[in-house]
Amino acid sequence: MSVNPEMLNGVALAYLGDAVYEVFIRTRMLERGITKPAQLQKAAKNFVSAKAQAALIDGMEQGGILSDDEWAMYKHGRNAKSYTHAKNTDVVTYRISTGFEALFGTLQMLGRTDRVAELAHWCIEYVENGGTGHGKLEQ
Repeated sequence: MSVNPEMLNGVALAYLGDAVYEVFIRTRMLERGITKPAQLQKAAKNFVSAKAQAALIDGMEQGGILSDDEWAMYKHGRNAKSYTHAKNTDVVTYRISTGFEALFGTLQMLGRTDRVAELAHWCIEYVENGGTGHGKLEQ
């Protein structure tokens, strides 16, 4: 049975997107030779914290990375009614990060795993390069 992601709440899509994106980040940490749990957590924070994801969305906007459809996916998550909030960030940043995760969740639900991988690798490169040095991706 196939589920139309447009029929799902943005928070539910963010739930999936968080896990999808996290696999790419955890894989990258291990590829870099980081194996101790405390070091993994600290290094991954640069990629997966709400603040980091908000910066990634800003970088995507600056670089023209997302298509109009992908912006709609992001906004579906960002604008979703959430009854929880992050402990260490403000509401606006938390909502932006929810949108970021919803984008990944929606693309995953649509079977667009190629685009998920492309965006995840863009994010990794963006963070590792200090937020610079990116051209426009194919959409």
